[in-house]
Amino acid sequence: MSDVRTNTSDVRTAGGEVRPGRLKVYLGAAPGVGKTYRMLDEARRRASRGADVVVGFVECHGRPGTEGMLDGLEVVERASCVYRGGEFEEMDLCAVLARRPQVAIVDEFAHSNVPGGGRNPKRWEDIEKLLAAGIDVISALNIQHLESLNDVVEKITRVPQHETVPDEVVRRAHQIELVDIPPEGLRRRMAHGNIYAPEKVDAALANYFRPGNLTALRQLALLWVADRVDEALQSYRSEHGIGGVWETRERVVVALTGGPEGDTLIRRAARIADRSARGDLLAVHVTRSDGLAAGASHASLARQRRLIEDLGGSYHSVVGDDVATALVDFARAENATQLVLGTSRRGRLERFVTGRGTGETVVELSGDIDVHKVTHERAGRGTLLPSRKRTLSTVRRIAGPVAGLLLPVALTFLLDLGVARDRLNLTSEALLFLLTVVGVACIGGVVSAVIASVTASLLLNYWFIPPIGRFTLDDANALLALAVFVVVAAVVAAVVDRSLRLSRRSARATAEAETMSSLAGTIVRGGAAIPALVERTRETFGMDSAELVDESPGEDGVTAVPAGPGAFLVLRGRTLTSSERRVLAAFAAHVGSAVERARLAEAAAEVEPVKAADRMRTALLRAVGHDLRTPLAAGWAAVTSLRSRDVKFSPEDQDELLATADESMATLNRLIENLLDLSRLQAGALTLNLRATTLEEVLPAALADTPEVEVADLEEVPAVLADPPLLERVIANLVGNAARHSPAGRKVLLTASAHAGRVELRVVDRGPGLPPTDRDRIFEPFQRLGDTDNTTGLGLGLALSRGLTEAMDGTLTPEDTPGGGLTMALSLPFAERAEHARATQSTGGGRLSSEAAYEGLGSQGAVVDAEGEVTA
Repeated sequence: MSDVRTNTSDVRTAGGEVRPGRLKVYLGAAPGVGKTYRMLDEARRRASRGADVVVGFVECHGRPGTEGMLDGLEVVERASCVYRGGEFEEMDLCAVLARRPQVAIVDEFAHSNVPGGGRNPKRWEDIEKLLAAGIDVISALNIQHLESLNDVVEKITRVPQHETVPDEVVRRAHQIELVDIPPEGLRRRMAHGNIYAPEKVDAALANYFRPGNLTALRQLALLWVADRVDEALQSYRSEHGIGGVWETRERVVVALTGGPEGDTLIRRAARIADRSARGDLLAVHVTRSDGLAAGASHASLARQRRLIEDLGGSYHSVVGDDVATALVDFARAENATQLVLGTSRRGRLERFVTGRGTGETVVELSGDIDVHKVTHERAGRGTLLPSRKRTLSTVRRIAGPVAGLLLPVALTFLLDLGVARDRLNLTSEALLFLLTVVGVACIGGVVSAVIASVTASLLLNYWFIPPIGRFTLDDANALLALAVFVVVAAVVAAVVDRSLRLSRRSARATAEAETMSSLAGTIVRGGAAIPALVERTRETFGMDSAELVDESPGEDGVTAVPAGPGAFLVLRGRTLTSSERRVLAAFAAHVGSAVERARLAEAAAEVEPVKAADRMRTALLRAVGHDLRTPLAAGWAAVTSLRSRDVKFSPEDQDELLATADESMATLNRLIENLLDLSRLQAGALTLNLRATTLEEVLPAALADTPEVEVADLEEVPAVLADPPLLERVIANLVGNAARHSPAGRKVLLTASAHAGRVELRVVDRGPGLPPTDRDRIFEPFQRLGDTDNTTGLGLGLALSRGLTEAMDGTLTPEDTPGGGLTMALSLPFAERAEHARATQSTGGGRLSSEAAYEGLGSQGAVVDAEGEVTA
């Protein structure tokens, strides 16, 4: 007991709180790869090193090698539970929690627990309880149980798997280890009898374990784990501030300006990414905080975003005043290996005047990132980049005063030449000086304009106003000229400065609108999950981290903005400018809206069952109002007539009235039985008596009330595992429904065949058929699609038939009848095979799905149990 107490103290933090346990998952591509064996091997190694290890639940599937690994390990006794007349075993969660080991071995991560007894619906929920108690857990999982890959695996193997685990639950694991084995090795292991019993090997190898299936499943597992490793790598680089490129996989970033060359760049970048297996493609558009992104077409960016997403890439928008630096920073943050840019659209003259552009700067800053400059038809064909004259940059603030001093001097030198002095008068010379002052005002603003006006007026006074060569500041005309120069220069500079401010304000609003438009596009395209919005915010502003918290942290170096009631968006990293903070506030408003929508959706989800129950109650009352009243009224009238003493009925009339009363009571009894059975099905309280049942045993009674049925020569089909009375009711409902919709003179056809371990019974009619959109609706209670009157029952027949069929581990599927009409296909498993599976489950411990006793698998001739183990 001392060891246990020590272990308990180890899982507590310095504050006395229980440290959450760590989860390790062994992931396999298919059953039989050795997950359980590896899991138990690790348990033995940990136990040998002194760790307190117990086995909460392990399924060995009768494999001697795996069972031998349990020797020396403490095994917690399983809990016995009863469900639908059968006895099963599950992990005793309470016992494991009470034992409180350091490490618990819990197999079959995706298993559905047997309903009832206060158990969690899923085993992964049991595991989360263990983790919350500070117990480390080791579990195992097959790739087909991941929610994101479940449908993909079904398309590959044609085997449906109803037990899934959300990917996020598995991704939270502290460690995921892939148990990999080549398809040939797995098939050899199967052929040697190391996975299934000998009688199941041939069917398994011919179906689920085909080489193509196993290769595809292996690739899915490898790629999923590779994505998980990539996430861990990105997290590690972010935590340790690593900016260098680690070329673990090709990641191609293409820079978009919104210009017409974007489509060419995207396709070129996509071809580069395709040359490497699983190369990532990312498109990025840099939005300057002042909005000065000339040539950016929002329509083009939207079209290019759709193109990049169609090619399997992702679109990103970041804010940055220095486009080249923002591009390189984004590429490094994403661990990009290649950066694709378009060649400059500026002409030679502009490149000579304005100097190097974004492309040259990116090449200089890129370091170990390869830069591809792609030519396009717009290269060198126009000035579409931002002009330096659009804002007072550092260069202009320095160049303005210098120009205010030098340009008037240069003009004086030119005008002092003999030719110019002889041809120009004082008015022309003054206008030229005024033009120079206006030019300087446009370049450098008010200060530069005042310097230029004073310099120009003094030079004009000294060199061109008589007496030449002498300052005449006492002259009224000279003072007026100086004043006019200063006023004109100040006015022009003020107008230019106001124009620039308005231009920057407009451009900034455009930039903010563009950034918010990009965010709105993310929401519209399904990326509105709160974590995705928070991550998009971090990426857009180039911050180190972003999170949504309940309270503002109030720390230095942290930017926190409200994101709705009781929520704050917190960013850590660089200091944001005022314009960026305005955009951030808008982002926070979107995040707050997403939080509020999530709360409303959660509330709506809680209300939906109540609404569904209310709709069911309304439909029930509407149907009962007529369908129960009709036989009740007929029976009541017959009984009342017989009891009447005023009328003397003949023996024939009495017999007819008694027959009417008897028929009415029988009809009423059937309606009430249907309602009660449907309620039992929905409550999971229907008792089944499953046994080997032949069709010859149930067909006579099922067809007794429907004479217009043509029974084809039935093949020699084996007995099925079913409850005979319930199977009889299902067939009777199907045949009666088909007879109601068949045209006059056309009989209902009933056929049966055996295939892939199952018996398929088909009820065929030649009626109007059913549109594909109504295939699921016909199985809803109180639906009477296609009926033209209200005398055809409550509309429970098909709903009850499907429920009873699935309770017997069967399927009921509507199909089109060739030539017109509807065929209902009823499929049930062979009795011999199903009984063997049930015996294996009851002795194997808790292998019962919450949906039914086991899962059947159609045309592939295989059966998947509750944990995805495939049998022939």
